[in-house]
Amino acid sequence: MGTVINIAPITRIEGHAKIAIHLDDQGNVRDTFLHIQSLRGFEKFVEGRPAEEIPRIVTRICGICPWMHHLAANKAVDAAFGVTPPPAGHLLREICQLFAHITDKILHFFFLAAPDFILGPDADYSVRNVMGIVKAEPELAARVVKMRQLGQMMLERLAGKAIHPVAGVVGGFSRPMLEAERQELLRDAETLLDFSCYALDFAKDTVFTRYKDVISELGAITTGFLGTVDRDDGSLRLYDGRQRLMKADSSCIDFEGDRYADHIGEHVEPWSYGKMPYAKSWQEGFSLDPAAPAGIYRSNTLARINVCEKISTPKAQAELEEFRGVFGRPAQQTLLYHYTRLIELIYVCERAVELLQREDVTDTRIRAAAEPRAGRGVGIVEAPRGTLIHDYTTDSNGCITKANLIVGTTHNIGPMNMSVRRAATSLIKGGVYDAGLLNKVEMAVRAYDP
Repeated sequence: MGTVINIAPITRIEGHAKIAIHLDDQGNVRDTFLHIQSLRGFEKFVEGRPAEEIPRIVTRICGICPWMHHLAANKAVDAAFGVTPPPAGHLLREICQLFAHITDKILHFFFLAAPDFILGPDADYSVRNVMGIVKAEPELAARVVKMRQLGQMMLERLAGKAIHPVAGVVGGFSRPMLEAERQELLRDAETLLDFSCYALDFAKDTVFTRYKDVISELGAITTGFLGTVDRDDGSLRLYDGRQRLMKADSSCIDFEGDRYADHIGEHVEPWSYGKMPYAKSWQEGFSLDPAAPAGIYRSNTLARINVCEKISTPKAQAELEEFRGVFGRPAQQTLLYHYTRLIELIYVCERAVELLQREDVTDTRIRAAAEPRAGRGVGIVEAPRGTLIHDYTTDSNGCITKANLIVGTTHNIGPMNMSVRRAATSLIKGGVYDAGLLNKVEMAVRAYDP
């Protein structure tokens, strides 16, 4: 009958999941399943609610990235009501998104992923965690905690709340930025930019060179990619832009966010609670068969770095050029998510500095008047975990009649299953395994930051 190895729970991820590895009678991997206990309830929770309440409700979907849901919902309700925020309203929303990206990337790399590399993937689990890093690298740990706290406090000073925000409103933003705030936030953003450059240099020296073979092989799969790019020059964008779906051969399809349903289908496997989006415009259907996968694409940092033509900020662009010089385009190795996450950390810090240097960010015209109406609106932003889609339909009273959400992690549920199978198959032979080996299987999931 074979054996089932259960890894439950998967550790150091932002949520709850388990891995089931099914072995055959010879102790080799027959199949694997990544089980995610996701509740698709918010699509029903919001029905009947006044649309202007939704940006405050959906922040509860995720305590780690509530800002992304807040902003995607605001953009969707704007579209449903036919209102366009003033430029300063959009700028303040994007600045909050950038601050949230900064703290999220610091959290994932140093708190969740780094123990595998700084302490080693085979280190005992009792020390292979953030407290182990505190003991092994106390100066590094102190600096990391200080920088993440700085980012959180910047959000709190600007928007009142860093977690479960309410500052974004239909038609714009709830309060203008004062000049004194701009100057203070600019200084703090420059501090975080210095840290982001240090973080990538540290990772190059400590992780990406030392674990070169692991990064090139563990959980590596071949897929397409989805991300957001600038409408004019195809550069990396997180707050607004056009969606780009790239095949593994690097050919691309660009489309506006409100046409996402023409390009992305949603599939459900009987053994999973999570939706598994796929590229239906490729006309391939959906399949996780490792011999012939179909319709599979990935989202998140590796995807965004692959689909963009360039990065508009100089330090991040230099790192992108170095990255592509080594790994090509599109890069496929799963553990390169960590590398691209740190390139993107530099970008969001540079972009924050860029926006805070603009004097028009303190313009007091931050909100346009909006009236409830019947309509449909799609709001898309790039969350740390991938392209986040909020799609709302309203009635004549401005209440939600239908909602569809595709969150960042959801795009990667299918690919994560493929990476888990690839990792487990390559590591487990003849029924022989240990805790360190099973942690390497977890690392294939952890790279996606689900």
